[in-house]
Amino acid sequence: MTTIIAHRGASRAARENTVAAFRLAGELGATWVELDVRLALDGGLVVHHDPHFADGRSVAATPAGDRPAHVPLLDQAMAACDGLAGVNVEIKNSPDEPGHDPGHGVVAPVVALLAASGWRDRVIVSCFDRPTLATVRRADPGVATALLTARLPVDAGERIAWLAGLVADGHRALHPWWPLVDAEL
Repeated sequence: MTTIIAHRGASRAARENTVAAFRLAGELGATWVELDVRLALDGGLVVHHDPHFADGRSVAATPAGDRPAHVPLLDQAMAACDGLAGVNVEIKNSPDEPGHDPGHGVVAPVVALLAASGWRDRVIVSCFDRPTLATVRRADPGVATALLTARLPVDAGERIAWLAGLVADGHRALHPWWPLVDAEL
């Protein structure tokens, strides 16, 4: 069986990370959707890739109710994905971006929403920040998690140990940046 994952929805045919992009992805044959979620100033779960809106405002410094009209909340995005096999929910909480929360406050509301909406068993939660994923694992060990990475250890032995650590941490997948994917990996 082939799994087709629409990155940020049908992002070539519709504005990325929007309700329209998620609905269209399913209509075009995607079986999964990937989306990005950030924590707004008031704790709202905003679906947006970049740390800033197009007008320059930081997502983390803006109440969810003041977001641009095309930017959905996570519950709206998940509802738009109804009928799909699954959703990859990427939590945006990188230490090198504005709005980074070392306390991982985004995790509890994301996990709670996934459980309450019936998506818990049909999602994979991914993140570039390993401590954020560890918080997801502690909050609900049944939620599938995946580490996103743009770097891998070069030494084969170190790489094997690093990958074994991901398995030991309970992660179900590794999502490497595509140039890292080769026969050796």
